[in-house]
Amino acid sequence: MIQALADYEHESEANEATGALLDATIAFAPDGVESTAAAPNTEPITATRPARCLVLFNEHDEPSGIAIYFYNYSTWRAKAGIYLEDLFVRPSDRKKGYGKRLLAELAKEVIAMNGGRLDWSVLKWNEPSIKFYESIGANAMNEWVGMRVERDGLSKLASLSD
Repeated sequence: MIQALADYEHESEANEATGALLDATIAFAPDGVESTAAAPNTEPITATRPARCLVLFNEHDEPSGIAIYFYNYSTWRAKAGIYLEDLFVRPSDRKKGYGKRLLAELAKEVIAMNGGRLDWSVLKWNEPSIKFYESIGANAMNEWVGMRVERDGLSKLASLSD
C-alpha cells in the first residue's frame, strides 16, 4: 500500500520503504485488533520506532486504508497532538467513508490524550484530498511553508555547530 501511495503522489522513484524497514520503524496494532478501533498503545513508540499505523480493512477483510502518524507538540497550546504523516485509501475503496473513519479514529485518540490538535500536510495539486479535508472541517494553513533538510543536507547542517 505504501508503493501505491508513492505512485499516487507522483513519487514512485522516491520510495525507499521496504517491508522490513516499515516493520522496524512503525508500531502496528497487534494481530486480532478490530479495524473498528484505534490501535491500542501496546507497542511503544521510541526514537527508532517513532510512528504508528492504523490499517482499515474492507468488508472482504482486505487492507483498504492506512493512516501513519506520530505524536507532536504544540508550544502555543502546551499540549501534545498527532501529526498525520500519510493517509491513503485504495482507489477501489474510496467514497466508502474509510478516510473519514481513519481520521475520526485519530481525532478520538487526540481527545483521549487531552491533546491540542490533529495536523497534516497535503500536496497543493491534490484537489480531491483538499476538498475532502475541507468537507470534514479541516482548515488550510496557507501562511505556513513546509521546510525540509535531508540526506547530505543533514550532515552539512550538523557540521555548522562544530
